[in-house]
Amino acid sequence: MTTASSAVSGVAGRYASALFDLADETKSLDKVAQDLATFRRLLEESADLNRLVASPVISRALQGKALLAVLDAAGISGLTRNFIGTVAANGRARDLPAMSSAFLAELARRRGETTATVTTAVPLSPAQLQQLGDSLRSVLGSNKVSIDARVEPDILGGLVVKVGSRLFDSSVRSKLQRLQLAMKGVA
Repeated sequence: MTTASSAVSGVAGRYASALFDLADETKSLDKVAQDLATFRRLLEESADLNRLVASPVISRALQGKALLAVLDAAGISGLTRNFIGTVAANGRARDLPAMSSAFLAELARRRGETTATVTTAVPLSPAQLQQLGDSLRSVLGSNKVSIDARVEPDILGGLVVKVGSRLFDSSVRSKLQRLQLAMKGVA
C-alpha cells in the first residue's frame, strides 16, 4: 500500500489517503476523482445538500440514506458511493468536502500537477476555464495545471486565485475593502 504525504493531514487527510490507496489498488483513480469532483459541484450548487452534510441534528442513518439517494441520482457509484456511505455511517459527513479536496490535491501532487484554486462569484464557462488554465500555465511555467473552481457569490465579482502559498485576489469585495480603508485614512 502507498502512503500519503504530509500534504493531507487530520481526519479528512486520513480518510482521503485510505480512499486514494483503495482507488489506486483498484485502478480507479480517475473515476473516483471524477465522482468526487461531481459531488463537490453538487455541494456548491445546493444549500440543502450542504445543510444535510453539515447538520449534527440529522441522524447518521438518515444522513446516509439521503446522501446515497443523491449519489444514485447523480450517477456516482462504486468505490466513491461506498466511501461516502461509510463516511456518513461513521458520523463524518461534515468532513466530506475536505476529504474530497484532500483526495484531489493528493492525486494532482502525485501526477506532478499544479493545482490552482479559483474562486469566482458566478460559475465559469468551459471556455473561460480553458482560457484561465492557459494563462496559469504560462505564468506558472508548468505544463500541468488543474483548476479547482469554486463559486462564492459573496466576493461580488472578479476572481481569487490561490496556487500553493501564493494568492492573487482581484475580487470586487477586496477592492471595496481596500477602498474603505483608504477612505478612513482621508477623513
